[in-house]
Amino acid sequence: MNWDDVRIFLAVARAGQILGAARRLELNHATVSRRLAALEEALNTKLFRRLTTGSELTAAGERFLDFAERMEADMITARAEVAGEGDDVSGTVRIGAPDGIGVAFLAPRLGALTAMHRDLKIQLVPVPRSFSLSRREADIAITVERPTEGRLVAGKLVDYTLGLFASRAYVEQNGLPKTVAELSGHRLVGYVSDLVASPSLDYAAEFSPDWDAGFSISSSLGQTEAVRAGAGIGMLHSFIARSMPELVPVPAAKPIRRAYWLVYHESMRPLRHIQIVAGYITRIVESEKALFI
Repeated sequence: MNWDDVRIFLAVARAGQILGAARRLELNHATVSRRLAALEEALNTKLFRRLTTGSELTAAGERFLDFAERMEADMITARAEVAGEGDDVSGTVRIGAPDGIGVAFLAPRLGALTAMHRDLKIQLVPVPRSFSLSRREADIAITVERPTEGRLVAGKLVDYTLGLFASRAYVEQNGLPKTVAELSGHRLVGYVSDLVASPSLDYAAEFSPDWDAGFSISSSLGQTEAVRAGAGIGMLHSFIARSMPELVPVPAAKPIRRAYWLVYHESMRPLRHIQIVAGYITRIVESEKALFI
């Protein structure tokens, strides 16, 4: 069995289509199709069903995926051990993170790591969505829930809180609600509920059972900017809101607590550049833990 054929199989399985895999591998569509056919012939079974929307794993393909990922992990381990652990750290690490911690916390701090390791490249993707580590959409992900499925390594980074905040200008014009019931008399800023990346981020009812936002934004930083501009009262990350003197807490409801987790695929464990970045993120979060609560 040819390892290159297995590598192509993994790319198609993760992309869900031959064309997408070909682009990632920088190969042409015909080459990918031909190598897949060779692998299926070697295994004497069909690994994919070709659909108009892409390629779907067959039952045999699902079983082979587990073996292929183990082979990939062994290859990664072998390369890491053969390369050794010299002083130089090189490679590219893509970090997927919610936009709150990604932009407000990681973006100002990760540059120091690339300054220490000139051959290390970091790609930060701070958007309000989830990332598939098994599909290699990111090498490291910051999540708001501990993953329960897949061959993943997960460690809790830190607890954080969200609270109600308003701008000083808004409070001067409208006053502060003293109870949850009084929130209905105020303009509210919230999130787009059907676009939340995780059920744990659908938390409006924990602040008020009747939360009805007139302005909803599918980005935590967007919500912060709207509240900052006086659009209304919003549910904001406390570690972001407290850094803005024009924002004041609204005591009508108590803050709620959530957690960030650092996660990477088990096959990434032997790679030194992944461990360097994961360790650095863990250390800087721990050193500024008080910021989050």
